[in-house]
Amino acid sequence: MTVPTVPTVPTAPRNTRDQTLGLWLGVLGVAVFAVTLPATRLATGTAEQPQLSPWFVTLGRAALAGLLSAAFLLATRSPRPQRYQLKHLGWAVLGNVLGYPLLLAYALRSVTASHAAVVTALLPLVTAGVAVLVLHQRARLGFWVCAVLGSALVVAFSLLRGWQQGHGFALQAADALLVGAVVAASVGYIHGARITPALGAERVICWVCLLALPVTLPAALWLWPTHSVAPSAWGGFIYVGVFSMWAGFFAWFRGLALGGALRVSQTQLLQPFFSILAAIPLLGEPLDMVTLGFAAAVVATVAIGRRMPVGN
Repeated sequence: MTVPTVPTVPTAPRNTRDQTLGLWLGVLGVAVFAVTLPATRLATGTAEQPQLSPWFVTLGRAALAGLLSAAFLLATRSPRPQRYQLKHLGWAVLGNVLGYPLLLAYALRSVTASHAAVVTALLPLVTAGVAVLVLHQRARLGFWVCAVLGSALVVAFSLLRGWQQGHGFALQAADALLVGAVVAASVGYIHGARITPALGAERVICWVCLLALPVTLPAALWLWPTHSVAPSAWGGFIYVGVFSMWAGFFAWFRGLALGGALRVSQTQLLQPFFSILAAIPLLGEPLDMVTLGFAAAVVATVAIGRRMPVGN
């Protein structure tokens, strides 16, 4: 899972110690989410050497997170969501539990985690764009310029990679899947953010996973692999279920609350680079300067675009 980019309204930082702790918790959350890409590729394998099916990884990770969420909600005696909140939770289920993980898992069968890190680096900007459209907010021209420029960089990177791999100057199907994953996650984040002030950030992700559990748990058991699976694939699966889908959110949202959303949210700009670096030891992917350069350029457009005011 990628870091949510529509944070809650946090409590004011109480002192410098809280701000420092919040910043480090934010970095921890970003690092946890960054490893999602290489961990997912470990779980699914490649087209040439498949491991767990993308459907099983998607539904299984959600089921694992759903069981953990049930334990947390019971332990904290959390109140049930109100009826009007169920619609937003449903959209979050479709976007964050099903859409993003499934499309990402299929894409990572065909492209490297580093490649995916460049494309998904657009997520903060796309989320802001979806907020403008869904919430009927207004954005300045500079925001849309940054959005177009960032998208153009991603297209250029994908075309270059296709040419280097002998596919000619054409976009790969995996790129369309990655873009779809980014849009799905953005829609889920927007709807989750609309009920976060009432439910609380940690409880939103828990209720999302729990509401999906009646579907994800039996489906995961039905899709349980009958063939031999590498231990590394199971390790990747457990990681995305426990950390990417669940525990990472606790560190991230607590960091926002302690350190302040404006300050801590900037740490998510590190996520593409963490993903690229994590793919080196986990997957043996080379450190590619072209990939790093495009990632830095996309992150720059995101950073500039986020400074453009968006209002009603």
